[in-house]
Amino acid sequence: MKTLTLGIPKGSLQEKTLEIFRMAGFNIYVSPRSYFPSVDDAEIKVVLIRAQEMSRYVEEGVLDCGITGEDWVLENSSGVLRLAELLYAKRTLNPVRWVVAVRDDSKIKKLKDLKGKRIATELVKYTSKFFKSKNINVDVEFSWGATEVKVKSGLVDAIVDLTETGESLKANGLKEIATICFSTTQFIANKTSYRQDTWKKKKMDYVLLLLKGALEARDKVGLKLNVKKSNLERILSLLPSLKRPTISSLTLSDWVACEVVLEEKEVRRLLPLLKENGAQGIIEYPLNKVIY
Repeated sequence: MKTLTLGIPKGSLQEKTLEIFRMAGFNIYVSPRSYFPSVDDAEIKVVLIRAQEMSRYVEEGVLDCGITGEDWVLENSSGVLRLAELLYAKRTLNPVRWVVAVRDDSKIKKLKDLKGKRIATELVKYTSKFFKSKNINVDVEFSWGATEVKVKSGLVDAIVDLTETGESLKANGLKEIATICFSTTQFIANKTSYRQDTWKKKKMDYVLLLLKGALEARDKVGLKLNVKKSNLERILSLLPSLKRPTISSLTLSDWVACEVVLEEKEVRRLLPLLKENGAQGIIEYPLNKVIY
């Protein structure tokens, strides 16, 4: 049997990634003692790999495909195919940022003030390229973690660190002075696997279709309601929709049923208005996937 070797990021993105796969219909079971989770699809072999290393293994063909951040593809200068951007992070749907940060009381106000200074980061290669492109000579050193502590204690002059909301930096008495790159979660593929193996390409496209459908369904719900034909135009003017609401006939000749997909946050505002304008039998239901 043919199998697709898929890399799942171990670490901060792991739980969120497993959640998205569950929404897509793939149940992945992770044992704390194994780097090879089981999945309820015999055609997929899952491997847990740190996001920092994922793109290298995909490029080399050890993995057919995997999920990692755009930042680590850039850091490794990996020659992989970016098949899709999957908009999710640890806490929000927004891209994460790699930022240059210094202490709140630092005299360093802008990038040029860092000339000749020491910077700690996990994103060493990309950070070095960034400052080189600005013609600013800095000493960039690798940080194994707890990067904020190093600048707070004076071990380094600045850090380049990952932030999603900026709250952690502020809580540690740090301020951002620049963003060096944005990063989103990427579904990447080995060039040979995707371009030369028809079966693997089709399997990757199938997995991606379901993942995208699950992501599109997040924060959306379906709404069903019945309405008299005489009130239909008023109701339609209130309803947002991915396209047009679906209208179907009922056994009562002067009534129709409407069905629509909308953002869950809109329901609280809409329900009283729909009721006031003649809608009846209103049902709200969750969605698993939305595929265009």
